[in-house]
Amino acid sequence: MKRIAYLIVTLLLFTSFGAPTALAAEEKKKEENKTTEIVTDVRSAILIERDTGKVLYEKNSKEALPPASMTKVMTMLLIMEAIDEGKLTWNTKIRTSEHAASMGGSQIFLEPGEEMTAKEMMQGIAIGSGNDASVAMAEHIAGSEEAFIDMMNAKVKELGLKNTVFKNTTGLPESGHYSSAHDMAIMAKELLKYEDITKFTGMYESYLRENSDKKFWLVNTNKLVRFYPGVDGLKTGFTAEAKYCLTATAQKDGMRVIAVVFGAPTSKDRNAQVTKMLNYAFAQYQTHPVLKRNQAIGEAKISKGEDKRVAALTSEPLSLLTKKGEKMADVEQKVILEKKLKAPIKKGDKVGTIKLVKDGKVLLESPLVAGKDVKEAGWWTLYKRSFGMFTKAGK
Repeated sequence: MKRIAYLIVTLLLFTSFGAPTALAAEEKKKEENKTTEIVTDVRSAILIERDTGKVLYEKNSKEALPPASMTKVMTMLLIMEAIDEGKLTWNTKIRTSEHAASMGGSQIFLEPGEEMTAKEMMQGIAIGSGNDASVAMAEHIAGSEEAFIDMMNAKVKELGLKNTVFKNTTGLPESGHYSSAHDMAIMAKELLKYEDITKFTGMYESYLRENSDKKFWLVNTNKLVRFYPGVDGLKTGFTAEAKYCLTATAQKDGMRVIAVVFGAPTSKDRNAQVTKMLNYAFAQYQTHPVLKRNQAIGEAKISKGEDKRVAALTSEPLSLLTKKGEKMADVEQKVILEKKLKAPIKKGDKVGTIKLVKDGKVLLESPLVAGKDVKEAGWWTLYKRSFGMFTKAGK
């Protein structure tokens, strides 16, 4: 009788504790897997937070696919770099070659010999996805479209992208021209370092040749710019092979995210899937800003330069990411400046690294860059310095 009672108690214990534990584990597993169902009807997708680069969601994100006009994310990145480095200004006149004017697909109908400012050309690329404007800008910056394509692929290597090869500046169909959702998100992250870019990509409509009889109305191919609060870029894409693609970015409550989809069957589906990812990001996560871009973090020593030191600036905004409602504990900033820097140094060259560390764990690591050019010092400057050192040593 006692044995029966013991068995009953054991069974009750198993029923009361064992089964719910198994059920709880199953529920937890279901909860963890919910994010895998955020998007449907696309070939690949990814969602990242811009400042940290943290992947919030992905689906086949490393698959190499035709990017169509999302290619222009890289084209715009190199244009913004040229502006930032002073190689180009927004008022620079850009002349259209026969080759640029011959581009098919999306265009702003540039004529051979026609000139527009770099600002107008960028509007044509960012808002109207102008293939002709893309090639005209490429030729001006690099001397030829081929040389610009080399620059694009060099930047791909610099960013460490493994699933991207560019064969043109526009995204027009070409064998061997491909990218991935992951790589496109990293390019967008890099592009968004330049805050002025969203003044172009976030504009819903504008005009070119406004004071002429050839006035041309531009309407943004990214309709989310108008219909989703906070969306201010970046680039759509479509070809028969690629289907409907979009690299989008949105900012809300200080957090900026990037969502990419490849291969949606319709533009409506493309926008719907990106909307789902943006909704998920803003519902689940929040950022905690730490440093702004171009913020000075010490000075790096330069040998044999006209200046002995150069300001070390943050190369991008730095933030920490948590789930909504979580508090972020204090973090330590570790700054490591390069010790063997030698002139000449160009503005934007890496001069160090900053790390955000918590409990000995590196949460975020980012390059520090030179705030200005430092030219190599002439022999007379170097002589005076060495003479000064000898004088001090003799005292």
